[in-house]
Amino acid sequence: MPKVVTLPGDGIGPEVTAAAVAVLREVAPDLTFEEHLLGGAAIEATGEPFPQATRDALKTADAVLLGTVGGAQNSPWNQLPRHLRPESGLLALRKALGVYANLRPVRVQPGLEHLSPLKPELSRGVDILIVRELLGGIYFDQDRKIDGDTAYNTMRYTTPEVERIARIAFWAAEQRKGRVTSVDKANVLEVSELWRRDVTALRDREYPRLHLNHEYVDSVAMLIVSDPARYDVIVTENLFGDILSDLAAVIPGSLGLMPSASLGDGPGLFEPIHGSAPDIAGQGVANPAAAIMSAAMLLRHGLDQPHAAAKIDGAVSQALKTAPTRDIGGTAGTQEFTAAVLQALGRADVG
Repeated sequence: MPKVVTLPGDGIGPEVTAAAVAVLREVAPDLTFEEHLLGGAAIEATGEPFPQATRDALKTADAVLLGTVGGAQNSPWNQLPRHLRPESGLLALRKALGVYANLRPVRVQPGLEHLSPLKPELSRGVDILIVRELLGGIYFDQDRKIDGDTAYNTMRYTTPEVERIARIAFWAAEQRKGRVTSVDKANVLEVSELWRRDVTALRDREYPRLHLNHEYVDSVAMLIVSDPARYDVIVTENLFGDILSDLAAVIPGSLGLMPSASLGDGPGLFEPIHGSAPDIAGQGVANPAAAIMSAAMLLRHGLDQPHAAAKIDGAVSQALKTAPTRDIGGTAGTQEFTAAVLQALGRADVG
């Protein structure tokens, strides 16, 4: 039976993870679950954010479901040396799993266009997939230093790194509208020149039927909020992807509606993109939709169960109408929304 390692993490993480697991048990009763520590919860229990027991559990996992990591800005965890902070545990987790491709769907749910900060005519029908390189670039390069009054970080990519993330984007585009926008800054950065060259070469060699265009990151930052419908699949490097995916995340109107998947050569990592929200933790009011949709991505991309994933997505869409949570203008709490999803799953028309 497929084994899912769950890492509830901190803040509202345990609440939304429990909701996602309840839904997974309903649609995929063959799954087994094993819970472990990560982030602040792991620091409290073991003194480190990514303990050995969690590392060992990953070796036999088929997929990993993550809640949230981190605490408030004034949390004592943030006063620890950098390598012992909760976020360092998350980076170490991604590296241990070898997940180099982060997939973040940006979809405005039908009927919820009014939640978007964009005008309804701009937000209606938005369905973008941002594919972000996750293990390279300026965040991971070891050529970095603070030396007195000078500091530097280095952005570096190799052809194999570029090709493997581009291949994920092209694979995803084949299942969608067949359009890929590669984002770089090739007019001023040599690393972006390499990126553009290698993405183009891979498309020409392996995916000639797909449409590929290149755009500068500053232009995309403007167009993704002024004309989002122009995009289908966006692929870009780590730093640009971090910024663009957070910018695009506001389009659906709530971070509670934003799931994600991180893929590599082993078990995938699936998590909502919202933070730990310590101010509402334990109150039962967190929106679990993003965690539940991350569970759908786990089934689709991690365990090759697309039918079950589609059932979850359909049930979430219905529950957002029948039991909206507080962040999207309703009154339902975490358990009420989860119950609405489970109820929708019991109807034959879901998915």
